[in-house]
Amino acid sequence: MTVDIRDVSKSYGGVEVLKSVNLTLTNGVTCLSAPSGAGKTTLVRILLGLEQPDNGFVLGLEAASLAAVFQEDRLLDRLDAEGNLRFVLGKVYDDKQAGALLEELGLKDAGGKAVGEYSGGMKRRLALARALSVPFDFLALDEPFTGLDGENRKRAIACIRRRTAGKMVLVVTHNPEDAAELEAKIVGLEGANQIF
Repeated sequence: MTVDIRDVSKSYGGVEVLKSVNLTLTNGVTCLSAPSGAGKTTLVRILLGLEQPDNGFVLGLEAASLAAVFQEDRLLDRLDAEGNLRFVLGKVYDDKQAGALLEELGLKDAGGKAVGEYSGGMKRRLALARALSVPFDFLALDEPFTGLDGENRKRAIACIRRRTAGKMVLVVTHNPEDAAELEAKIVGLEGANQIF
């Protein structure tokens, strides 16, 4: 699979956030690195079809199955972990697979506790579990390790590596260690004219 981002620009209220971004993404993990306010989240939203570019276009995601972890966790606080997974999976929900994924991310012991009672790190891991539980061709992770301590960050990275093999993953991160541990290609938005 290949995704071509060609001359993508985006402005808000006359302030240019993205200027003529050109990238080609291929399967594997790519880390998008740039300073705060450089348009990383905006580019992710364009790739997911949540925003339209002012100029340019994206090719390769038209028929793709998409999954994402946003900067906000966007969970259903009144449901427990399994209820959140059941909500996105519907009829294809499988107790055994869901349990294995939650255990992998250290959430199996959360039991039937409502997500609204979770710590920030637990919510972040559940948001990741939800994204990884659905079939996808392209996975976007916007600051997926926010609020995770060392052990849970390592657990999350290992889970991503195991469950995304052969898929296209775009990770927005400020931490160069994330890219190294994910064995990711790194691309910056400044003058982005690269193929990965």
